[in-house]
Amino acid sequence: MSSPYRPSSPAGQPAASTDPASHRADPTAPATPTPALQPGLDLGLLALRLAVGLTMATHGTQKLFGWFDGSGLDGTTAFFAADGYKAARAMAWVAALTETFCGLGLALGLLTPLAGAGIIGIMINATAVKWDGGFFSPEGVEYDLVLLAAAVCLALTGPGRVAADHLLPGLRDHRYARGLAAVALGALSAAFVLVVLHD
Repeated sequence: MSSPYRPSSPAGQPAASTDPASHRADPTAPATPTPALQPGLDLGLLALRLAVGLTMATHGTQKLFGWFDGSGLDGTTAFFAADGYKAARAMAWVAALTETFCGLGLALGLLTPLAGAGIIGIMINATAVKWDGGFFSPEGVEYDLVLLAAAVCLALTGPGRVAADHLLPGLRDHRYARGLAAVALGALSAAFVLVVLHD
């Protein structure tokens, strides 16, 4: 007699498993949003990438070329020197190039985890330098924290499908591990600069 708690199956065929674990999704498979949610997700990530990426790239060109009423490399070098950074000229170059190219990378969705790591490192340093100014702008850290949080989010989620990475076979399917590695790389680079290169 068949058990009332287990559905019977045709002769010669095994009964379907009732173990809930057998119906769980493969944990190694990338998560795929439902088709109804995917367009909104892609457009939302595109808007976030453009806002954060172009903002950072603009700041980079202020440091690099003096555009948009920026201080240029000489002014940026003087800022780093006054703030206690060693090798202030080199730090000015690193900050300017990182903000410019990682910002453009985020905006385009190109090498997104690496671009996110660069922005994370920059914004952790900026937050640490301004920490004594309180929370609210212009002296506080609220603006820097928002950019930092946005860069972390983009590193973890990936750029979405409206991005250059979607055209690259190796980066088309974003992996959570890559996002975590990007966040860790950004945090470690910031820690190195603050501990070793800042008095």
